[in-house]
This record gives sequence, C-alpha cells and structure tokens, in this order.
Amino acid sequence: MAQAMKIAIVDDEQDMRQSISQWLALSGYDTETFSSAEDALKVLGPDYPGIVISDIKMPGMDGIQLLKKLMGADSTLPVIMITGHGDVPMAVEAMRVGAFDFLEKPFNPDRMSELAKRASSARRLTLDNRALRRELSGGTQIMNKLIGASPVMERLREDILDLGQADGHVLIDGETGTGKTLVAHALHAVGSRAGKKFVLVSCAALEEEALSKRLFGPMLPEDTQLPAIEEARGGTLVLEDVEALSDTLQARLLSVMNEQGTPAETRIVAISNLQEAGKTSEDVLRPDLFYRLAALRITMPPLRQRGEDILTLFTRLSEQFAEEYGCEAPQVSAQEAAQLLQAPWPGNVRQLINIAERAVLQSRRGSGTIASLLMSDHEEMQPVMTTEGKPLKEYVEAFERMLIDNTMRRHKGSIASVMDELCLPRRTLNEKMAKYGLQRSDYL
Repeated sequence: MAQAMKIAIVDDEQDMRQSISQWLALSGYDTETFSSAEDALKVLGPDYPGIVISDIKMPGMDGIQLLKKLMGADSTLPVIMITGHGDVPMAVEAMRVGAFDFLEKPFNPDRMSELAKRASSARRLTLDNRALRRELSGGTQIMNKLIGASPVMERLREDILDLGQADGHVLIDGETGTGKTLVAHALHAVGSRAGKKFVLVSCAALEEEALSKRLFGPMLPEDTQLPAIEEARGGTLVLEDVEALSDTLQARLLSVMNEQGTPAETRIVAISNLQEAGKTSEDVLRPDLFYRLAALRITMPPLRQRGEDILTLFTRLSEQFAEEYGCEAPQVSAQEAAQLLQAPWPGNVRQLINIAERAVLQSRRGSGTIASLLMSDHEEMQPVMTTEGKPLKEYVEAFERMLIDNTMRRHKGSIASVMDELCLPRRTLNEKMAKYGLQRSDYL
C-alpha cells in the first residue's frame, strides 16, 4: 500500500490549522502544521513528500512570499492557497506565481479534500518520476525492472536516454508483458518534461464516446477532470492500446497533433499492444498517424531474446517474493536454469514474475519444481534439453554466473565466504567474476 501523502498546513490562526488538519487526517492524510512561513521553510525542501496548504495573509512572511520561495526551490510542489472572501487580486497573483489552486474563505471542506486529492496525485507522480530518473541516470543502478546485461537491454537503455531527450512523439511496440508502460514512464522521467504532467489513458478500456470525451472533451459543468489532451499540456500523454482508437478518433488525434506544431506542446507516447498474429501497428493505424507517431520508435525485446537476463530477473524476483512471504528463495539447479533459458516465454516479463512468485510459494510448501510451473503454463510444451537451441557451454556459463552472483549477494560481497561455499581458490573466483562482469562493490 502506498504511504499516506503528507500535507503541510501553514496558517497563523491555531483554530484554522487544527480544523484543516483534523479534516484531512480523517481523509487519510499525514498532516503537519506550521504557525508561520518561516517555520514551514525549515521543513519544506525540494523533495518534500507531499503538498502545501497555506493562508495568504499572515504576519511576517505572507503566503505569496512563501509561495515564491517554494516555487524557487521546487516549481512542481503543489501549493494550495487560502484567500479571503472576494480577494480576487490575491488569488490571481497566487496563480501567476505558480499556486496549484486556491480556496476562498469560508470554504467547503469537501472542495478542500478534492483539491488535496488532485494535488497529492500530481505530487506522487512527480516524485515517482524523479526517483525513476535518478535510477536511469545513475549508470550502474538503472531501474530495477529494466535490469539486464544482454545487448538488447543495453540498447534499450540507450534508446530511452536518447529519445527521452528528444521532443518528438514516440511509438512503443512489442509483445505483451515486455514492460512498454514502464518504458513510457522512463522516457518522461529522463527528458525535459520530467516533473510535468504524465497522463496515461487506456484506449481499450473505454467505449468510443467515453474515450472521445476523456481525450478531447468537451467539459461539462459537473466534470472535475480535464480532457487528457489538456491535462497533459506541457507534459506527456501516454495512449495505451493505441490501436483501439477508431478511425474517427485517430483523425481527431492527428488533427490535435498537427495543431500543436513543433516542438509539440504535449508529447504523445503511443503504446501498441497488438494481440492478433500477423498484425502490426502499421496495419491498424492510419498511415499519416502511424508515421507521425513512429518517427521515434522503441520496439521492446521479448524475454526469450534476453539470454542470461532471464536468470538474473528470476533470481531478483524470487528473492523479493521470498522476503514478502517470509521464507527462503528457491535454489535453481543447472537443469532448471537451462529450462528457464529455453522456455518460450509468450507472456514475457509478466509471465516470469508469475512463475517466480509461484516458485517461492511451492518452495515454501516443500514441493514442486520450476519445470512443473513452466509445463503448467504451456501444457503442450515438450520437456527442454540443455543441448537444444544453444551450445551447452552457454548454458553452463549462464548457470555459473547466476550461481556466483547469488552467492555474492547472499554473503554481501564477502569473498572469503563465497570461496568457502563454492570451493573456489581466490584467483579462480576473481577470474570468473571478471569474465562475467561481476564486481564486489555491487554487493557490499
């Protein structure tokens, strides 16, 4: 469960602070109060894990001055300002400086809760994107779900960093379960739009009329959510299952893209997830829309092409599930490693996650094998042999690398403990670690 979002309440009137705090606490927020802007600034930094609600009129530093300082430190921090009744100039000035929205006294508590919900959602997305960007630019610790040393994954990470810095629309395609939505998040996080709006719409989840309204409007008086094309203005709009758009909606989307010009005000990342055999996004999208979207393109590699990454992923996932279920992760034998490497993986990483969790659960019960899990997923799949598909030497090396990697992590980089468990002299262990690109510093 996601941690409750913090809300900092800044007001010189104690009754008002307590009233707002109690109401929002009942809505599940973690509140903290400050009697002055000066006190608040001691706590509210660039990565503050929440939002701010502040009165405008306060002795000493007023709300507008506080807002300017907060925007200078972190322009994406949502700040909701409280203004006096009829104080329109103050509200206008607050919005000009960068306030998320404002509340006019006496305000409706439900209106405040709604604003807090919207602001918190925006803040959580911003912080998630920042964390993702840090992982991507960290070099050695590129985000956990895109780990892997295979050439296709190295190329994917390079593509994310390169296209993230570009400003054109992007098409992401590939088989189901390969992580296309995760890559869309990454593209946004490493580019110039990081910290701005990231809006995701599943085109297959809505009927045409509802989808048209969600994407383009029009807004009705009772609507609280902007059309996605407006909501994502300045940021990124991700269209999952873009192939589900009707011809009419494809034409309308193209029209909006043409109106925006270059560079686009809103970047569109289209995700194609075609299930039909022999079909591609080019077959189902209008040619003019396809070529606008596919000028920048990422095709996700299927898991079966990622070689030893399969073992690395399986190990990391099974360890995570083992920690979650409070048991030991299953040990993978050489034969099982070969079976994991040779499985067809039609469900890709999503299927591997499922297999890893089930492997942990059956290991906890003391029964079952990885082969039985693979067979249950594909009843007609024949038993795999280590001599099929690749030279035996490659399977042996993959297993050896996995074994050293697992042992190093289990012993937190203790060379002596690894030498003892694997019965290897130091020189041999060093040579094998160098061969497989394993560094002791990664395990400390």
